[in-house]
Amino acid sequence: MRFLKSTQKPDQLFDQAWYFCFVEAEVLVRLEGELKTFPLLTPQQAAASGFSDAYFIGFLDNKPCYCATATQKIPLDGYEWSALRDVYLESDAELSCVAGYARQLASWESNFRFCGRCGTPTIFLSDEHARQCPQCHSVNYPRISPAVIVAVVKEDQILLARAHNFSDKEMYSVLAGFVEPGESLEEAVRREVMEEVGITLTNIRYFKSEPWPFPDSLMIGFTADYLSGSIRIDNVEIAEAGWFKANALPKVPQRRSLSADLIRWFVSGSQS
Repeated sequence: MRFLKSTQKPDQLFDQAWYFCFVEAEVLVRLEGELKTFPLLTPQQAAASGFSDAYFIGFLDNKPCYCATATQKIPLDGYEWSALRDVYLESDAELSCVAGYARQLASWESNFRFCGRCGTPTIFLSDEHARQCPQCHSVNYPRISPAVIVAVVKEDQILLARAHNFSDKEMYSVLAGFVEPGESLEEAVRREVMEEVGITLTNIRYFKSEPWPFPDSLMIGFTADYLSGSIRIDNVEIAEAGWFKANALPKVPQRRSLSADLIRWFVSGSQS
Protein backbone atom coordinates (compact mmCIF):
# COMPACT_ATOMS: atom_id res chain seq x y z
CA MET A 1 0.00 0.00 0.00
CA ARG A 2 1.17 3.52 -0.77
CA PHE A 3 0.02 6.55 1.19
CA LEU A 4 0.52 10.07 -0.13
CA LYS A 5 -0.13 12.87 2.37
CA SER A 6 -1.99 15.83 0.95
CA THR A 7 -4.13 18.81 1.94
CA GLN A 8 -5.62 19.31 -1.53
CA LYS A 9 -9.03 17.70 -1.78
CA PRO A 10 -9.64 15.82 -5.06
CA ASP A 11 -11.58 17.75 -7.70
CA GLN A 12 -13.23 14.66 -9.14
CA LEU A 13 -15.75 12.43 -7.38
CA PHE A 14 -14.35 9.01 -6.46
CA ASP A 15 -16.56 5.95 -6.22
CA GLN A 16 -14.88 4.92 -2.94
CA ALA A 17 -12.78 6.53 -0.22
CA TRP A 18 -10.96 5.31 2.87
CA TYR A 19 -12.41 6.44 6.20
CA PHE A 20 -10.61 6.31 9.53
CA CYS A 21 -13.39 7.04 11.99
CA PHE A 22 -12.83 7.43 15.72
CA VAL A 23 -14.85 7.55 18.89
CA GLU A 24 -12.32 8.54 21.54
CA ALA A 25 -9.66 5.75 21.56
CA GLU A 26 -11.62 3.34 19.34
CA VAL A 27 -11.60 3.08 15.57
CA LEU A 28 -14.08 1.56 13.13
CA VAL A 29 -12.64 -1.49 11.35
CA ARG A 30 -13.87 -3.73 8.57
CA LEU A 31 -13.80 -7.49 9.19
CA GLU A 32 -12.33 -9.75 6.51
CA GLY A 33 -12.21 -13.14 8.23
CA GLU A 34 -9.68 -12.75 11.04
CA LEU A 35 -8.12 -9.72 9.34
CA LYS A 36 -9.10 -6.21 10.41
CA THR A 37 -8.81 -3.40 7.90
CA PHE A 38 -10.48 -0.01 7.49
CA PRO A 39 -13.71 1.11 5.81
CA LEU A 40 -13.60 1.72 2.08
CA LEU A 41 -16.93 3.44 1.49
CA THR A 42 -18.95 4.98 -1.29
CA PRO A 43 -20.11 8.59 -0.75
CA GLN A 44 -23.61 7.27 -0.01
CA GLN A 45 -22.33 4.81 2.60
CA ALA A 46 -20.21 7.50 4.25
CA ALA A 47 -23.18 9.87 4.42
CA ALA A 48 -25.32 7.17 6.04
CA SER A 49 -22.67 6.16 8.58
CA GLY A 50 -23.06 9.14 10.90
CA PHE A 51 -19.53 10.45 10.44
CA SER A 52 -19.00 14.11 11.25
CA ASP A 53 -16.27 16.55 10.31
CA ALA A 54 -14.61 14.28 7.75
CA TYR A 55 -11.16 15.73 7.15
CA PHE A 56 -9.15 14.96 4.01
CA ILE A 57 -5.60 13.74 4.75
CA GLY A 58 -4.29 12.28 1.48
CA PHE A 59 -4.51 9.34 -0.91
CA LEU A 60 -4.13 5.66 -0.05
CA ASP A 61 -3.63 3.46 -3.11
CA ASN A 62 -4.86 6.38 -5.23
CA LYS A 63 -8.14 6.64 -3.32
CA PRO A 64 -9.05 9.63 -1.12
CA CYS A 65 -8.45 9.17 2.57
CA TYR A 66 -10.38 10.90 5.38
CA CYS A 67 -10.25 10.97 9.14
CA ALA A 68 -13.55 11.51 10.90
CA THR A 69 -15.23 11.42 14.26
CA ALA A 70 -18.53 9.94 15.31
CA THR A 71 -20.72 10.98 18.20
CA GLN A 72 -21.62 7.39 18.97
CA LYS A 73 -20.67 3.86 17.97
CA ILE A 74 -23.23 3.26 15.23
CA PRO A 75 -23.44 -0.49 14.46
CA LEU A 76 -22.67 -1.36 10.83
CA ASP A 77 -22.88 -4.80 9.22
CA GLY A 78 -19.41 -6.22 8.65
CA TYR A 79 -17.74 -3.64 10.90
CA GLU A 80 -16.82 -3.31 14.55
CA TRP A 81 -15.29 -0.75 16.90
CA SER A 82 -11.85 -1.78 18.15
CA ALA A 83 -9.26 -0.21 20.41
CA LEU A 84 -6.88 1.75 18.19
CA ARG A 85 -3.86 0.47 20.14
CA ASP A 86 -4.73 -3.15 19.33
CA VAL A 87 -5.39 -2.39 15.67
CA TYR A 88 -2.24 -0.26 15.41
CA LEU A 89 0.00 -2.99 16.82
CA GLU A 90 -1.53 -5.97 15.04
CA SER A 91 -2.71 -4.85 11.59
CA ASP A 92 -0.71 -4.33 8.40
CA ALA A 93 2.17 -2.02 9.35
CA GLU A 94 1.71 0.55 6.60
CA LEU A 95 -2.06 0.70 7.00
CA SER A 96 -1.64 1.03 10.76
CA CYS A 97 0.70 3.99 10.28
CA VAL A 98 -1.96 5.74 8.19
CA ALA A 99 -4.49 5.03 10.95
CA GLY A 100 -2.13 6.52 13.52
CA TYR A 101 -1.60 9.59 11.36
CA ALA A 102 -5.36 9.96 10.94
CA ARG A 103 -5.88 9.65 14.70
CA GLN A 104 -3.40 12.40 15.45
CA LEU A 105 -4.97 14.74 12.91
CA ALA A 106 -8.48 13.97 14.14
CA SER A 107 -7.44 14.65 17.73
CA TRP A 108 -5.71 17.90 16.77
CA GLU A 109 -8.63 19.06 14.65
CA SER A 110 -11.04 18.38 17.51
CA ASN A 111 -8.94 19.98 20.25
CA PHE A 112 -7.77 23.15 18.50
CA ARG A 113 -10.90 24.60 16.95
CA PHE A 114 -10.46 27.79 18.95
CA CYS A 115 -7.46 30.05 19.20
CA GLY A 116 -5.51 29.51 22.41
CA ARG A 117 -4.46 33.17 22.41
CA CYS A 118 -7.75 35.02 21.93
CA GLY A 119 -10.49 32.36 21.80
CA THR A 120 -11.64 33.06 18.23
CA PRO A 121 -12.81 30.05 16.14
CA THR A 122 -9.95 28.98 13.87
CA ILE A 123 -10.08 28.18 10.16
CA PHE A 124 -8.22 25.64 8.03
CA LEU A 125 -5.33 26.69 5.83
CA SER A 126 -5.63 25.18 2.38
CA ASP A 127 -1.96 24.46 1.66
CA GLU A 128 -0.94 22.62 4.85
CA HIS A 129 -2.39 20.88 7.90
CA ALA A 130 -2.77 23.96 10.04
CA ARG A 131 -5.47 26.11 11.64
CA GLN A 132 -5.21 29.89 11.75
CA CYS A 133 -6.96 32.43 13.87
CA PRO A 134 -8.64 35.06 11.65
CA GLN A 135 -8.46 37.56 14.51
CA CYS A 136 -4.86 37.49 15.75
CA HIS A 137 -3.45 35.37 12.88
CA SER A 138 -1.69 32.84 15.12
CA VAL A 139 -1.21 29.48 13.41
CA ASN A 140 -1.55 26.10 15.12
CA TYR A 141 -0.09 22.86 13.73
CA PRO A 142 -0.79 19.25 14.73
CA ARG A 143 0.89 18.67 18.07
CA ILE A 144 3.81 16.25 18.39
CA SER A 145 5.03 15.36 21.88
CA PRO A 146 8.60 13.94 21.83
CA ALA A 147 9.37 11.13 24.26
CA VAL A 148 12.50 9.07 24.81
CA ILE A 149 12.65 5.33 25.43
CA VAL A 150 15.84 3.50 26.37
CA ALA A 151 17.25 0.02 26.80
CA VAL A 152 19.80 0.19 29.64
CA VAL A 153 22.31 -2.67 29.67
CA LYS A 154 24.57 -3.78 32.51
CA GLU A 155 26.95 -6.51 31.32
CA ASP A 156 24.55 -9.33 30.30
CA GLN A 157 21.40 -7.83 31.85
CA ILE A 158 18.77 -5.32 30.76
CA LEU A 159 16.92 -2.89 33.02
CA LEU A 160 13.16 -3.48 32.91
CA ALA A 161 10.38 -1.93 34.94
CA ARG A 162 6.68 -2.30 35.59
CA ALA A 163 4.76 0.96 35.70
CA HIS A 164 1.73 1.63 37.86
CA ASN A 165 -0.31 2.64 34.79
CA PHE A 166 0.30 -0.58 32.82
CA SER A 167 -3.04 -2.26 32.17
CA ASP A 168 -1.30 -5.65 32.36
CA LYS A 169 0.12 -5.79 35.89
CA GLU A 170 2.57 -8.56 34.92
CA MET A 171 4.09 -6.61 32.01
CA TYR A 172 7.61 -5.17 32.19
CA SER A 173 9.22 -2.87 29.64
CA VAL A 174 12.11 -0.49 29.11
CA LEU A 175 12.00 2.99 30.62
CA ALA A 176 10.46 5.93 28.80
CA GLY A 177 9.39 9.52 29.43
CA PHE A 178 8.58 12.83 27.80
CA VAL A 179 11.22 15.37 26.81
CA GLU A 180 11.04 18.58 28.83
CA PRO A 181 11.61 22.13 27.50
CA GLY A 182 15.25 23.16 27.34
CA GLU A 183 16.83 19.69 27.29
CA SER A 184 18.37 17.52 24.60
CA LEU A 185 17.14 14.00 23.91
CA GLU A 186 20.20 12.55 25.65
CA GLU A 187 19.61 14.74 28.68
CA ALA A 188 16.01 13.52 28.77
CA VAL A 189 17.24 9.91 28.77
CA ARG A 190 19.59 10.57 31.70
CA ARG A 191 16.98 12.49 33.68
CA GLU A 192 14.16 9.98 33.20
CA VAL A 193 16.30 7.01 34.24
CA MET A 194 17.69 8.86 37.25
CA GLU A 195 14.25 10.07 38.35
CA GLU A 196 12.53 6.71 37.94
CA VAL A 197 15.17 4.25 39.16
CA GLY A 198 18.19 6.20 40.45
CA ILE A 199 20.67 4.90 37.85
CA THR A 200 23.31 6.94 35.99
CA LEU A 201 24.19 6.12 32.39
CA THR A 202 27.03 6.26 29.90
CA ASN A 203 27.43 5.59 26.17
CA ILE A 204 23.94 6.75 25.17
CA ARG A 205 23.35 5.86 21.51
CA TYR A 206 20.46 6.53 19.13
CA PHE A 207 18.54 3.40 18.11
CA LYS A 208 15.48 4.37 16.00
CA SER A 209 12.25 6.32 16.28
CA GLU A 210 8.56 5.71 15.66
CA PRO A 211 5.32 7.69 15.71
CA TRP A 212 3.13 6.72 18.66
CA PRO A 213 -0.39 8.14 18.25
CA PHE A 214 -1.54 7.71 21.87
CA PRO A 215 -2.39 10.46 21.51
CA ASP A 216 0.41 12.40 19.78
CA SER A 217 3.88 11.16 20.72
CA LEU A 218 7.04 10.71 18.73
CA MET A 219 9.09 8.00 20.44
CA ILE A 220 12.87 8.33 20.08
CA GLY A 221 14.69 5.16 21.04
CA PHE A 222 18.14 4.84 22.60
CA THR A 223 20.43 2.23 24.06
CA ALA A 224 22.73 3.02 27.00
CA ASP A 225 25.17 1.36 29.35
CA TYR A 226 24.94 1.31 33.14
CA LEU A 227 27.46 3.60 34.84
CA SER A 228 26.65 3.67 38.56
CA GLY A 229 23.96 3.49 41.22
CA SER A 230 21.59 0.91 42.59
CA ILE A 231 17.91 0.63 41.69
CA ARG A 232 15.78 3.02 43.70
CA ILE A 233 12.27 3.21 42.27
CA ASP A 234 10.33 6.45 42.51
CA ASN A 235 7.09 4.75 43.65
CA VAL A 236 5.17 7.34 41.61
CA GLU A 237 5.39 6.01 38.08
CA ILE A 238 7.36 2.82 38.69
CA ALA A 239 6.00 -0.10 40.72
CA GLU A 240 8.91 -2.53 40.27
CA ALA A 241 12.23 -2.59 38.43
CA GLY A 242 15.13 -4.99 38.07
CA TRP A 243 17.98 -6.37 35.99
CA PHE A 244 17.12 -9.37 33.81
CA LYS A 245 19.16 -11.75 31.68
CA ALA A 246 18.04 -12.60 28.15
CA ASN A 247 17.10 -16.17 29.12
CA ALA A 248 15.10 -15.08 32.18
CA LEU A 249 12.96 -12.16 31.04
CA PRO A 250 9.62 -11.42 32.69
CA LYS A 251 6.55 -10.78 30.54
CA VAL A 252 7.56 -8.11 28.01
CA PRO A 253 5.97 -6.48 24.93
CA GLN A 254 5.81 -8.81 21.94
CA ARG A 255 3.73 -6.84 19.46
CA ARG A 256 5.18 -4.39 16.95
CA SER A 257 6.53 -1.44 18.94
CA LEU A 258 9.77 0.34 19.69
CA SER A 259 9.87 -1.11 23.21
CA ALA A 260 9.67 -4.63 21.80
CA ASP A 261 12.37 -3.80 19.23
CA LEU A 262 14.72 -2.59 21.95
CA ILE A 263 14.23 -5.74 24.00
CA ARG A 264 14.72 -7.94 20.92
CA TRP A 265 17.92 -6.00 20.18
CA PHE A 266 19.20 -6.87 23.66
CA VAL A 267 18.25 -10.53 23.37
CA SER A 268 19.84 -10.80 19.92
CA GLY A 269 23.07 -9.26 21.17
CA SER A 270 23.16 -11.57 24.18
CA GLN A 271 22.90 -14.63 21.93
CA SER A 272 25.60 -13.58 19.46
